[in-house]
Amino acid sequence: MQSATGAPAEGVLRSTLKALAAPRRAIPIAVVVTPLLIIQDAYSADAAAVPLALAMCGAFLLVAPALWRKLFPMGGASSDTPLAARAALYAVAGLTLVVGIGRGLPLVIGGRATFLTTFPSLVVCVALFWVGGWGLARDIDLEAHLAEQRARNEALAWEAEHAQILALKSHLDPHFLFNTLNAIAEWCREDGAVAERAILQLSSMLRTMMTAIQETSWPLTKELELVEQLFALHAVRDPSLFSVSRRVPEAVPDVDVPPMVLLPIAENAMKHGPLARNKGEIRLSVEVGDADVIVEIENPGAYAGPREGGSGLEIVRKRMRLSYGDAGNFVMKNIEDNRTLARISLPRSGPSRGALPGAAASRGTLGAS
Repeated sequence: MQSATGAPAEGVLRSTLKALAAPRRAIPIAVVVTPLLIIQDAYSADAAAVPLALAMCGAFLLVAPALWRKLFPMGGASSDTPLAARAALYAVAGLTLVVGIGRGLPLVIGGRATFLTTFPSLVVCVALFWVGGWGLARDIDLEAHLAEQRARNEALAWEAEHAQILALKSHLDPHFLFNTLNAIAEWCREDGAVAERAILQLSSMLRTMMTAIQETSWPLTKELELVEQLFALHAVRDPSLFSVSRRVPEAVPDVDVPPMVLLPIAENAMKHGPLARNKGEIRLSVEVGDADVIVEIENPGAYAGPREGGSGLEIVRKRMRLSYGDAGNFVMKNIEDNRTLARISLPRSGPSRGALPGAAASRGTLGAS
């Protein structure tokens, strides 16, 4: 069975009754039915007058809107039955049901005529069956159609967001790879053994990164592992060039983060720190709060502000916005002792599917690698 828009549905009758039970329809229906019952009781002498009216109203609600939705589905669903035949079937069903209950049932139970079973009232009831069934069915179908369109738009928005995240990650990978291969090219001319160790280290990193590209999120422990691999790769060339101090909890919390969101920050720290002849200590710290995890990476050398043409840290900014909206935070600034601090706040709730690209651009200053 198909829904109003042609998608599989739970069943026309079941979905119709479920929609009729919603307060926005149930209350108006009760407002209309109650006066009919009062009038039927006031102008009828038969004791079965009110149950008879309830049977007529109940039959209308059970049959009319569901039958219309079945015969005339929204969305132009194809049918082998001609339109005129379906219209005739709907008209005959209404006439048969109303007259059958209004006139046939009293004859079976031996009841007397009531207000709703007189000829003029039956004509009105048949007309109400036709028009009321059409009105309720169209209202239910329009609501279902609107809900489907909203769900579809949300799904498309998420797909577009996901595609943009993948595009950003695919841009990040060659950004890191080209820098590393250029360094290895220099090492090949100077020390083949060093170059070999660097290639093996890079190969390990690339395997991890290829896994990351397929994911929309992964554990923070994997992200920190990737950062450590980057530091180890640069230490292959000259272990005395820099040292790494770590202030990381023994048990890193089980927090999901966007894959490779820390990698360009760590790469930036190396590029503008030890690789720019600013020897000293790289400091990595992880602080766990109630609502978020703060990761800080410090490097020797002063922060010179955004660099024209830089894209590494701009990718971090975009991915934070796509994944967290305004909930995440990325700050880069100068600190004492001629050092640069990059601080990123990652909500413990993980990347949010509802974070859209239109969220605020950033909450802090941002550099470019």
